[in-house]
Amino acid sequence: MKTLKEVSCGETVTVEKLWGEGPVKRRIMDMGITKGVSVYVRKVAPLGDPVEVTVRGYELSLRKADAAMIQVSAE
Repeated sequence: MKTLKEVSCGETVTVEKLWGEGPVKRRIMDMGITKGVSVYVRKVAPLGDPVEVTVRGYELSLRKADAAMIQVSAE
């Protein structure tokens, strides 16, 4: 099992499953990160937080804690 937190810069992955509960999971889904969507990792900050990704044609920054709740697989 690999999470979005572990993906290297420049990689494209597909979302397999979202972990987490209630409002946190809902917020991630509201950002457009849902099962089956492609996510391209654009940048990772020097200390690893936040991670900048492209989802559904727009750029998004995610905290490491949120990225760790997103299970992904390689495309």
